[in-house]
Amino acid sequence: MLLSIALILILGMFMGWLCQKIKLPSLLGMLITGIVLGPYGLNLLDGSILGISADLRKIALIIILTRAGLGLDISGLKKIGRPAVLMCFVPASFELIGMILLAPKLMGLTTLEAAIMGAVLAAVSPAVVVPRMVKLMDEGYGVKEGIPQLILAGASVDDVYVIVLFSTFVGMMQGEGASVLKFVNIPISIFLGIAIGLVLGVLLAHYFKKVHIRDTSKLLIILSISFLLVVLEDKLTTAITFSSLIAIMFIGVGLQKRREVVAKRLSAKYGKLWVAAEVFLFVLVGATVNISYLGKVGAKALLVIVGALVFRMLGVFVCLLGTSLKRKERLFAMLAYTPKATVQAAIGGIPLALGFACGDTVLTVAVLAIVITAPLGAFAIDLSYKKWLSR
Repeated sequence: MLLSIALILILGMFMGWLCQKIKLPSLLGMLITGIVLGPYGLNLLDGSILGISADLRKIALIIILTRAGLGLDISGLKKIGRPAVLMCFVPASFELIGMILLAPKLMGLTTLEAAIMGAVLAAVSPAVVVPRMVKLMDEGYGVKEGIPQLILAGASVDDVYVIVLFSTFVGMMQGEGASVLKFVNIPISIFLGIAIGLVLGVLLAHYFKKVHIRDTSKLLIILSISFLLVVLEDKLTTAITFSSLIAIMFIGVGLQKRREVVAKRLSAKYGKLWVAAEVFLFVLVGATVNISYLGKVGAKALLVIVGALVFRMLGVFVCLLGTSLKRKERLFAMLAYTPKATVQAAIGGIPLALGFACGDTVLTVAVLAIVITAPLGAFAIDLSYKKWLSR
């Protein structure tokens, strides 16, 4: 395992640096590193690290979501109002509709199979989007208009909505039927996540005020609580649940509101943690990509992905109608909401594992979506934000 960790860090950072030098997103280099080192490439990664790959990727997401919460300006989000709520589910719904319309005609899938594939693809990647929106907030681009806050909050909730839809469609495929309670649980899990996160953030702020400990100890306490929240959500078997990832982000928000000075210091420490976490996240996402699948699909799969993305961008455009955002700012939001990676890597193989006839196709399209949209989406954000957003 030690050799695998060394290879991931050294080669991942080197390839990331190399891509930056030629004006490409660093995550592209990390994804390529994962593909080359992974089981479908040179197979140089130890089985033990691949076995805990999902947990390591989740830890990386926890780190960046907490940092996002520590720097999230809720007042800017409140100012946006209605579009902030719409961004949580409208773009994903538009993309799902696009997939249901396109996939049966182009790929010969049934409507339900197309819905499953649409649910896999409809999630935006917080791993790609969140760190970039945090960077925008740090540099002050689009903050006054609330653009990074809008995309940040929307991307976090978007995943909860899509995963519930995915589990519902899979249940229907297995003959369980659609559960109304699952759909009712979507807003409940989001609001419960926000409430739990804010309460914990305020309690931690009060504790840190009363008990003077090192910032590193504070960070370890917050990380431990975050891990416990994720485990608790996974263990819950009740019909009504909560979103642990949203709760984790709002711990940072609650702490920032009560102890802003501490939140800024902790944000800097989380930023240092992210340097290593980012490498692990994208290299291990790359390791899940089976390049051989890409040879099985032709232009039709590419057309389906591009067509669904057009629907998604249209959904973002609808969300932003009636706002004071300029044309370039709206276009930026539309592009920033396209990258796919983590959710597709996590659930893309489930239909195949369950023995669905569409499983191979769903996994192939999910892999192709990661390979295309993760680097291109990151590149579009990195290239355009200084030109299109006001500082």
